[in-house]
Formats: sequence, structure tokens, C-alpha cells
Amino acid sequence: MIDTHCHIHDRQFDGDRDAVVARARAAGVRAMVTVGESVADSGRAVAAARDYGCFAAVGIHPHAAKDAPADIAAALRPLLAERRVVALGEAGLDYYYDRSPRDVQQRVLRAQLQLARDAGIPVIFHHRDAFEDFTAILREEWNASMRGVVHCFTGGPEQARTYCDEFGLLLGIGGVVTFPNAAPLRDAVQAAGIERIVLETDCPYLSPVPLRGKRNEPSFVTHTASKVSALLGMPLEGVIERTDANAGRLFGELNA
Repeated sequence: MIDTHCHIHDRQFDGDRDAVVARARAAGVRAMVTVGESVADSGRAVAAARDYGCFAAVGIHPHAAKDAPADIAAALRPLLAERRVVALGEAGLDYYYDRSPRDVQQRVLRAQLQLARDAGIPVIFHHRDAFEDFTAILREEWNASMRGVVHCFTGGPEQARTYCDEFGLLLGIGGVVTFPNAAPLRDAVQAAGIERIVLETDCPYLSPVPLRGKRNEPSFVTHTASKVSALLGMPLEGVIERTDANAGRLFGELNA
């Protein structure tokens, strides 16, 4: 399995990161993408990727948009040039918490989309409660040559169709798909089908059932894979093979 979105460089793992990575490997997680949320945090993601033989994404989360440097491209380009960096992100809009002003979030998202377009690198998106503004910006900034994934997708079938059919995006499916109240998301997974999804954990957040309340970690992606297997009526091995292939088309081959 590939955990396409985690944060193993997060401070919550400082006490046992070696053990967390070892458990992931033992569970069959062959690759992980640890994702930055600011310029400084992206630097930590790159260091963790280098130290643990995994991969990184670098970018500015909408929560951190208010603190973004004036020249975003100049700040991120050196990180994008690192050998283990496979994507820009996580970039997007979050109107649920509004930790940065909405106009600032939009400006920082546009700047990162322009950088990704120029660099020819895929984008990992964060979106929450901002669907109309998010898709409006994509319609202006996205093009058919670009690749990306809506991480922690929690919408229903209609949103899934917009992302997949209009923009060619993949859907990052994590532990939320196992939650009792996530019926619309399960419907979306069935509507999108195996060719449109990748697996993720978003650890240390959003642990899947039956591990709710515990700190999430990459090894827990097995529970999400099992749920997707049941939803799509596919053997678990087939889910792993197809989602790994989708991740490979998105990021390139993730070989340590």
C-alpha cells in the first residue's frame, strides 16, 4: 500500500518516529508521502523523507496562508528541487476554520497553482467548506496537463464527479470513509470507482474505525483499504494494486 498523505514529520511523532515507520513497513506500506503545511514545516517534511526513505510534498496550507512569504515561488522552489519531493501541497481553501482571511487563502492558492503549472508538478489539495470558490479558482488556473488529488475527500457523488470529470483529479480516501456518519462519502467512492481514488491516512489525524480516539499512523491505512474493498466488492489485493497504480500515475514511481 501507499499512504499518499501523512505527516510523519509532525511533532506528535518525535518520540517514536522510528517505531511508527517500522510498523508501517511491517503492515505493508511500501511508500509514504509526508506533506508540508508551511515553508518551515515543508523543510521538516523533506528532512523526514530523506531520513526515512519516504517522499514529501511542500506547500502552504490555507491555515498558514496569512504567514506566507511575499514571494511564494522563491520560497518553495528550492524545496521543490529536492529529490524526494513529488508534489506541491497541501494547498487550498478552508472556510470551516477561517484561520487565514479568505482573500489571502485565495491569493496563496493561486500563487501555488501557478508555481505547480510552471514546475510541472502535481498538487495535493486541501478543501473544506469552500467548494464554490475552490472550483471557480480551478476553472481559471487549472489545465488539462496538470495532475492533482483532493486530499481527505469527504464530499458526496456530485462533488466527486466535478473533481474527477471536470478537472481530472483523484480523490484521497482516508479513515473518514469508515465513520458511521460518512454515508455520502461511501456513495462517492462507489460512484467514482477504483480508478479515481488513492489511499491516505492524514496521520496523526482522523484515525479510522476501529481505532478512533488514537493517534493515527500510516499502518492504519490497512483499515481504509479494507473498507474500500468492501464498498467496491473487490479483493483487497486488487484495491491495493489499483490504488498504488493510481498513485504512481499521480506522483511518478515511488520507489525508495
